[in-house]
Amino acid sequence: MNDSEDPNAEVQYHLEVAPEDLANAVLLPGNPERVDKVTALWDDHEEKAYHREYRTATGTYDDTPISVTSTGIGSPSAAIAVEELARVGVDTFIRVGSCGAIQPEMDVGDLVITSGAVRQEGTSKEYVREDYPAVADQEVVSALVAAAERLGYDYHVGLTMSADSFYAGQGRPGFEEFRAAGSESLVEELQNANVKNIEMEASALLTIANIYGLRAGAVCSVYANRVTGEFRTEGESRAAEVASLAVHLLAKMDAVKQEAGVDHWHAGLSIE
Repeated sequence: MNDSEDPNAEVQYHLEVAPEDLANAVLLPGNPERVDKVTALWDDHEEKAYHREYRTATGTYDDTPISVTSTGIGSPSAAIAVEELARVGVDTFIRVGSCGAIQPEMDVGDLVITSGAVRQEGTSKEYVREDYPAVADQEVVSALVAAAERLGYDYHVGLTMSADSFYAGQGRPGFEEFRAAGSESLVEELQNANVKNIEMEASALLTIANIYGLRAGAVCSVYANRVTGEFRTEGESRAAEVASLAVHLLAKMDAVKQEAGVDHWHAGLSIE
C-alpha cells in the first residue's frame, strides 16, 4: 500500500472487511484454524473474509451479534487487525488465545483472564511511551469472570507478560541452545512479580485499545506450565466459550447502563 491509498477506506487493506461485515464485538484468536472452533459454539455464522492470516466470520451467540477475526502470531499482526477493525466500527475486542503459565498452582486447561500486561513486545512502543500501562477494560474483565463462573471453568485473574519471541524472548533456548541475555532469570523474575502467564499479543491489544478509547480484554487457555513442565493443548474451546458468553453479557450490561443513564458499569447495577 502506498501513501496515496486511504487507510480509512471502507474495505480494509489487510482484513478485506467492510462495516457491514462485523458486529460491534470481535474475538481475536491467533490461528485462523481456531475460527472454526469459535464459531462452532455460536447459534450461526457466516465467513466474511480470509486474507493472509486474517480470517473473519460473523454470527450470533445467544442471539447477540458477534464476530471473530484471527490475527496470526504476535503483536505486529494483531495491531493491524485492531486498527482495521476499529476503522469499520468495532469497539470491543477480546483476545482468545493460548499461553504458558508461570505460577505453580496453575493447571493445564485453566483459563487466565488478563487484568493488565507487561509490555515486552515492541509494537505498542511505536504507539506510546514505554511507561504507559497496558490495562484491560474493567467491564470486559467483569464479563469474562462472570462467564467463567457461569460455565464452571477454573480461571485466574492477573497480569500477563507479552513477548515478541516464542523462544529467546520467553526464556527458552534458541537454536543450538542459544540463550539471550537474562533469559535464565526471566521466568523467576516474572513469578516474583506475581505475573500469571506469558503469551504474545495481549499487551499491544490493551495498549492500542486504551489509546483509542475502545474496550479490550484477553482470556487464554493454559497449554503449558513452565514451573511443573506439564504441556497439553487443552482448554481451547473453554476460552472461546467464555469469551463468547462475555460478549453476550457485555451487551446486556450496555443495555442496563443505557436504561440507568450511566456511562460505566458498577456494582450497583444488575443484569439479572
